[in-house]
Amino acid sequence: MKRFWTEVSIDSDRAVMLDARAVRTPGRQPLALPTDALAIAIAAEWRAVEGDVDPRTMPLTGLANAAIDIVRPDPAGFAARLAAYGDSDLVCYRAELPEPLVDRQRAAWDPAINWARARYDVHLETTAGVMHVAQPPATIQRLGEAIAAHDAFRLAAASPIVTLTGSLVLTLALLDHAFDADTVWAAAHVDEDWQAEMWGEDYLAIETRAVKRAEFDAATRFLALLDRA
Repeated sequence: MKRFWTEVSIDSDRAVMLDARAVRTPGRQPLALPTDALAIAIAAEWRAVEGDVDPRTMPLTGLANAAIDIVRPDPAGFAARLAAYGDSDLVCYRAELPEPLVDRQRAAWDPAINWARARYDVHLETTAGVMHVAQPPATIQRLGEAIAAHDAFRLAAASPIVTLTGSLVLTLALLDHAFDADTVWAAAHVDEDWQAEMWGEDYLAIETRAVKRAEFDAATRFLALLDRA
């Protein structure tokens, strides 16, 4: 699709309008946002379009579309899929050696585990190695309830954060404002950073990481805009 509109505006329901016509999601729903800040930011994405519409340059619009079309019809089911990450959370799987890496993991991940224990009264089993260790049913239930408590727009933003980090615990800490975005990103990449220091990085790994970081930043910005009036 090429740009066909002249003016971008926001109506009284915070729906983005192109020449006084509402933008529609792929599911044909009005692109109406829950906060003024998010509506303004998404309108800016449409205002910046030149020539062809490229969804890759409009990540906030994409997340809003997901919230409206995918999450909102079944928020409980969507949350349950995110909750499943809690049974194999990144922060629970530790290296056995070398000691410097073990220490880095402990420094980055123990605060997240301690926060979850205090915040949700749960016990998280940790293990050395990659063999699966089951978490207590009560832990899975409480972490699942915690993610399910969020609305469709926050769940849509949480989804890429969970998948990019491999950690429901880190994502919940971010949603709860216990950890900031940079802390969560760094904690999720302790192993990757260690490998890069030991063996160096190739250009493909650098490019891949940059794409993932852009997706992560878009999701965290989306969350920040939801917290603003």
